[in-house]
Parts: sequence; C-alpha cells; structure tokens
Amino acid sequence: MAQPTPAHHYKFDITMTCSGCSGAVERVLKKTDGLASYTVDLEKQVADVYTEDVPFETVLEKIKKTGKTVRGAQKDVDYHELGFEAGIKALLDAQINYDDVETGIACYCYGDSTCGQRVFYEFGMTSIPIYNVNNNCSTGSTGLHMARNMVSHGVADCVMVVGFEKMFSGSLQSFFQDRSNPTQKSGDMMKETRGVTNAPGAAQMFGNAGREYMEKYGAEASDFAEIARVNHAHSANNPYSQFRDVYTLDEILASPTIHAPLTKLQCCPTSDGGASAILVSESFLTSHPHLRPQAIQIAGQHLATDPPALFDRSAISLVGYHMTQSAARAAMAEANVHPNDITLCELHDCFSANEMVVLDALGLCDPGKAHEMVRRGDISFGGRCVVNPSGGLISKGHPLGATGLAQCAELVWQLRGWANNRLVPGAQVALQHNLGLGGAAVVTVYRRADGGVNEAVEDEEVKRRSGVGYNPATEAKGFTREQVGRVRSRGMGSGWALGDTVERVVARF
Repeated sequence: MAQPTPAHHYKFDITMTCSGCSGAVERVLKKTDGLASYTVDLEKQVADVYTEDVPFETVLEKIKKTGKTVRGAQKDVDYHELGFEAGIKALLDAQINYDDVETGIACYCYGDSTCGQRVFYEFGMTSIPIYNVNNNCSTGSTGLHMARNMVSHGVADCVMVVGFEKMFSGSLQSFFQDRSNPTQKSGDMMKETRGVTNAPGAAQMFGNAGREYMEKYGAEASDFAEIARVNHAHSANNPYSQFRDVYTLDEILASPTIHAPLTKLQCCPTSDGGASAILVSESFLTSHPHLRPQAIQIAGQHLATDPPALFDRSAISLVGYHMTQSAARAAMAEANVHPNDITLCELHDCFSANEMVVLDALGLCDPGKAHEMVRRGDISFGGRCVVNPSGGLISKGHPLGATGLAQCAELVWQLRGWANNRLVPGAQVALQHNLGLGGAAVVTVYRRADGGVNEAVEDEEVKRRSGVGYNPATEAKGFTREQVGRVRSRGMGSGWALGDTVERVVARF
C-alpha cells in the first residue's frame, strides 16, 4: 500500500550530520576538485568530521575508502521525481491503474503552491481533485488522515497520497522574514523559561524537554543515548535508511554535543525523499479482490492540535506532549486497543529526547517511567514493544512531507510479514505517531484486515505477490519503463506533463 522512495543512491560511511551542523563539510568538499559540484547534496550525507584538529587529508582518505560511487548530484533529483518514484511504486504495489484514483493528496513543506499537481500530472491528467498539504513535520500523516476521512465519509473510494520533500542543507529555517513565525510564541516561551543558545532552535526545544525529563523523573544522559543506539542498530536492516551504521553507546555519547543531553548521533539528518500510500474503501476492495490478502486496515486514527497547556511553562509540554497524548487516546479508543496491546510502533524520533517524551505520552509506559522502559531493553526486539524497527528518523532521515507516509509503509510491511529481515513477530496491531511543532500530532492504529497476526513471508513469495517484482521491504530497487506504462493513466496521460521524468528516474537505478 505504501512505498518509501530511497532518495539517496550513494552514501559515505562516516558519521551522520544533524540539522545545522554541516558547515565544516562544505569546507571539506570545496577543497576537493572532483567533488566540488556535489557540495550542497553531500552536506546531507556526510558528517561534520572536518575540524581544525583533523587534517583534511585524513577526511579525504576516509571518503575514498568507502568504495562508493557518486551516481550524480542529489541536487539534480527534483521533487517531482521523488514523488513520481514513490507514486509509481505504490500503484504497482496495489496493482491498479491511476485511472482508478479518484482524489490525490500531495504532502510537502518546502515548495511553491500546486507542487502536488506537478507530481500528479505525471501519472495522468484525469481532472480529479488534488489537494496540497503543509502541516510541518506531520504533513505526511495529515494527508493520510485527510484521505481516510474522504474514504470513510464516502467522498471517494480510492485516494492516493504522495509525500515528497527536497530540503535545504542545515537546520530547518523560516523563509518569510517579513511576518511572524507560526512557532514564535513557543520560541518566546522557551526563551523566557530556559533561555536560548546558538544551537539549532529545534534541538534546543527538544533538548530542553529531555532536560526536564531528567529533572522531574531521574532520566540520565545515557538513557537518551541508548534510544539513539537502538534506532541506529535497527537501521542496519532497512535498505531505505539514509544511514545504516551501528554505534556503541560510548560512541553516541562521545559524538559532538548539540544541546545537552543531545549529541549529534541523537539528531535526525536533513534528507530528501518521497513516500506514497493508497487508501481504498471496502467496496473498492470487494471489486478488486486481489488486494484483500495484502490490505491493512486503519482501525483508529486521530489528528490533534495543542491545548492551552502548551504554554504551561513546561519544556515537555512545549514539544507537543499533550496533543500526542490526546491523539493517542482517541485513536486507540476508536480501534478498541489498549497501550498494553501495542508491541510494534513507529514514532517521531526527530531527536532521542522526543522519543523519551513520546513513549510516555503514548502510554507505552507508566507516567514518568520512559527511561526505565529504555533501561530494561523494552524498546527493541525481545522487549515489551519494538519501537522504530525501521531505524526511525534518526537513521532514515526526515524529509518532512514524506516521513509520515514512510512510517505507514514500514508498519504495512511489518503487518504483511514482508519486512522479514527485521520482523516484529506476532503483531496484530501497530501504532504510528507523527508530530509537527506548531502544531499537529497524528496517531494511527493499523490492524491486519484478517484479524490475524503477522508471520514472515520469504522474499521469493513476496516477489510473486508484489506488483514491483521484488520485496520492496528488503530491497530498495526501482521499476522499468514497461511497469510505468502499466500504471499511468491509459487515456488521459500527457507526454508534455511527463517530460523526461521516466528516463531520469529509471536511470538512477
């Protein structure tokens, strides 16, 4: 049902960079004649390893030893290509044609109005309604929520959601300097209660929440580092992770401090990417019986915004604790599940401190006991609930418009049994949490349509069932021109709208 796009086709195995920490990388690459044209894009891939204390030659040699080949600058991959790739894979997965889609929803933060039409017109110009959604870091899940409402209220039987993001390197920034920032009031509260530093604003806000959790409940810096260690360990088996390196707890603690207790390896990197999901009604499922064996039900879902408690002078409240708690309770009530029923979860770990706070807000632990859950090993395989088996945002990256849909893809693959190299066995339901400051929190509960539990499906069997011709959960591969022709609109396609997108996307594989 949903397919995240592997936005990066090359990776340098050094150390990840967090938002706002890429300036020194620019100095490294500008000194390298052969890599000069890739400066902007490799800032998203390579860590800030070059300092006055590390000889440039050492850094350059480390890059060379990776044995990776740069297959083209990421700046040459435009947003509509990311959306096209994700959308084509979703259509192939569902084994339907774009002519079956009755409504399109495009999710992105960084782009001009109607970027969604630019993406969807490449699938076909069928005159369907197309909505453009921007809801900060929860944009993808907001689009998912809109699609579900449309289907559940009979507005459409088949809705396609595509999330994509082409981001600037460095920390998140506001582009409009002649008007108030929508999160200004939160920033003012942070300044009044905790002060400000020269660290990126988001790192300060979430780092302060981590500090408060330490002050109130006894968490330690090592607990936050352990969250990051687990997420990095999980990422090794996810082909879509931007970084698949595994680190020890000591390595994470020793990485540069961004805003204590957060170190660099506890912060999600800036990323480009795309993801897509297709939601259908029960009647559509009945008329397309081939979909039923792989269909996953959205059993409960809720989008919440902030209550007045946002400004109660608590750093934990300031990062959306209350709207997460509200959304979780409503979604689980609709699905008739209890937090104790949740053994599989993808949550919004933009920083390790947020994962700590969210474990508490979701009810996956007793209030104030998230750090104890972490210490017991209850957020990984063999524990109480496997959190972020994908590696989370800390490893996958965080292309804002695509993140919520990529979480959806992981949980769909888990419940189908397709994520066989990182499967959380015996899962009947799965929980998704996606949060954006400003604010909006979306919590979704997924359930297997047959009411059963997941079991591992071997790659060869998935290859037989899947419309893409391989197991998309374990292989980040592409598609052929013939496959594109199979799912694009049969009668309402425009060669002018499509241009050379197919050639450009296929060439990257």
